[in-house]
Amino acid sequence: MMNDKFIPKIKGNLRSHMIELPEVIREASGIVIFGKKIKSVLFSTDVAVIRNTNADAVIAVYPFTPQPIITHSIMMAADVPVFCGVGGGTTTGLRVVNLSLHAEHQGAIGVVVNAPTSNEIVSQIKSTIDIPIVVTIVSEKENFKERIEAGTTIFNVSGSYNTAKIVRKIREEFPEFPIIATGGPNDDTIKETILAGANAITYTPPTSGEVFSILMNKYRDQMNS
Repeated sequence: MMNDKFIPKIKGNLRSHMIELPEVIREASGIVIFGKKIKSVLFSTDVAVIRNTNADAVIAVYPFTPQPIITHSIMMAADVPVFCGVGGGTTTGLRVVNLSLHAEHQGAIGVVVNAPTSNEIVSQIKSTIDIPIVVTIVSEKENFKERIEAGTTIFNVSGSYNTAKIVRKIREEFPEFPIIATGGPNDDTIKETILAGANAITYTPPTSGEVFSILMNKYRDQMNS
């Protein structure tokens, strides 16, 4: 009889060097959004990387004013759900609300606002769209209760070396609230974040340049051998 736990894996020759996320992320419980279970979230806006990864979803946040053309490009390229950044730091007010509505219309599975976003803006977004609002948390001093009451659907914890500590604090107050969190540089830090209570893990992949550098070294070795 076939082993029920056996999972066949199929790979093509041309995509054999795709970016595979750390296997330890699969130990997270995941978050089910519109029927899709998400455990691993790729942090990238590089469409080439997004098309060549095994992540469950993409979080597309970047350090510039959000622009609909960027959201559109990422949504067209991705073959997995996308959480779209809509500002909240430098970009504020009604523009954030409008960008959130545009992201929903483009097919985003959720919108991500930056840590400085006011609860008033979160409430306005909540009354405008019907997809999850992901609020970025960078400090354990954040008032989590007020954030939730304002309309936050998911916390996105990005606290550098304090991430696991922040996640743990949220879990003490809200045992079942959905949390996405950065996993850190290795399997140990990822596992620590999961054990602290994160439901899903964000992973920062190598850049296209870094991947291409490895490939070019391989080509050079082949040519010089």
